[in-house]
This record gives sequence, C-alpha cells and structure tokens, in this order.
Amino acid sequence: MTWQPYFAGDGVPRDVDLGDPPPWRSFPRQPLHRQFQPPPGLVCAVNAALALRRPLLITGPAGSGKSTVIEQVAAELKLGRPLHWHITSRSTLTEALYRYDALGRIHAQRLSGPESSDDIAPFLQLGPLGTALVPAERPRALLIDEIDKSDLDLPSDLLDVLERGEYEIPELARYTERVVSVRHWDSDQDRSPVERGRVQCDRFPFVVMTSNGERDFPAAFLRRCIRFTMPTPTVEALRSVVEAHLNIGTDPKRTKTVDELIRSFVERVAAGQSLAVDQLLNAVHLLTGGTALSDADRREVLDLVLRELSRA
Repeated sequence: MTWQPYFAGDGVPRDVDLGDPPPWRSFPRQPLHRQFQPPPGLVCAVNAALALRRPLLITGPAGSGKSTVIEQVAAELKLGRPLHWHITSRSTLTEALYRYDALGRIHAQRLSGPESSDDIAPFLQLGPLGTALVPAERPRALLIDEIDKSDLDLPSDLLDVLERGEYEIPELARYTERVVSVRHWDSDQDRSPVERGRVQCDRFPFVVMTSNGERDFPAAFLRRCIRFTMPTPTVEALRSVVEAHLNIGTDPKRTKTVDELIRSFVERVAAGQSLAVDQLLNAVHLLTGGTALSDADRREVLDLVLRELSRA
C-alpha cells in the first residue's frame, strides 16, 4: 500500500508525491467501456432493446455497473457521447425536454430597449431527453439514471414521449418565427432547427433507465421497457472485473490477496449485506501495493473501504 506516508498528522508541511490515482479516478474522467464486463444476459437485453426501439430498464444495487452499460453500447455502436439525465424527486419531464429562461429574456429586452430584436433562441436549450429526440443521422444514447428516485407521476409522464418520439415546445409554437435554431443539451455549438415548436425524432435513441429497486412501476410503463436485473456477482465475474481495471500480475502473494478479497466480498453479499463492486476495487487497489500491512492496519483499511452501504 502506497498511501500511508501521505499524511502524518503532525502538522509539519512537507513535499509529498501522491502517486497515480486508481484508473477509475483519473480526471478528466475517462469512459470505462473497455473495462466493463457485461453479466450473463445483459448483451441479449441490450440487443432486444435496440431491435425493438424500446428503453432498457436495468435494476440492481448501487455500484453494480448499471450506468456503465450505456458507455459501452455508445462506444461500440458509435452513437456519440451519451446524454445523461440524473433523476431526483424534483425532476420533471419538461426540464428533460427543454429549458426556457423567460426572466433572462425579459431582462435582456429591458436593457436593449424597444428597438431591440426579440430573439428567443439565446434563452432556449434542449434538455437531455429533448436532445436525444432531435432528428439525426445516428441515434443518440440517453441515460435516465435512478428513475426510482422520481416523483410518482414521472414514469407515466414519460410514456407518451417515449411512445411517440416527439414533443412540443409551447414557447416556440406561439413564436412569430416559423423556424428557430435551438442549442443542444451537451453542446453550445450544436444546434437543431425547430419548426413551429415541434421536435420529432426519426431515429429512436438508445435509452437506458436505471433503478435501485426501491419502488414499483406502473404496468403500462413496464410493458414498454425491456427489463434486466443485474445478477448477484460471482467469484469468477468479480475476478474478471478486477483484472479489467487493475493489472494484478502473476505474483502469488498479490493474487492470493485478491482472491481472498473477492471471496469475502461474495460471501458478505450472499449474506445480505449491501456492497458495491467499486468498493471491492478500492480494497484491491489499496491492499495490493508494495507496502506490507500489519493485521491491525489491514482490518482498519477493510473497515474503511468495505463498509456496508446501509450504514452511515
């Protein structure tokens, strides 16, 4: 382990080399599509969603890789950078479709005076879902993350948009200009013409919705999705994940430590404890460095990074 000398707790300033971060904590953040290891059945579920032009609803515990699925699909199929809509209890369908800064527009008109042009475009921006439904040569990839955190009505509100693949921007439907060029969610340079306030996709996006399984959804919503539940991780699957993220090598002592950590992780999950795969990666990264640890230090590190998620 190489992090011990960083902080001594004596208040004395010193020059310290913090070394390289774990691969998954390097910034700017790099996509993890090459490291992701799809569990059995997920590839089939993705292909079914792609073929049927249906959203893919993935359910599983935190840290099980649900959100990484879309990065791998977007990279393999050249769908561009995935759009991301993170759901909270305050999320609304309108904000996912577009944002309109009405107060900013009024303020700009007052500053410019009565002779100014009434251009609405600078005060409009498509949301992540709205951008995904813009006509394009290739479909976009959209992640709707933690949809079970939403207001009770949001999944039902999504049904019409996901079924029809279109929506209206009322402010543009009433606007004097027939066509307005509106900014995309993920780029100030990319714009799309919107005619009479109506946006209609011609290639349905690849949509992944994630859920931690904390609530039930209406049957009408579920029947419009391809559903997949992340399986309980096995020793073999976790070994593949660790090897994909970290260069373990062939040192017997190091591989023994990794195997012990994986087996303990699987046993704790099987016993009903809530743990995430990235916690296992943290433990492997810290405990397979070049510094030997005493049994007490090892237990302290494991308690820090493999603490059950249901506990504060």
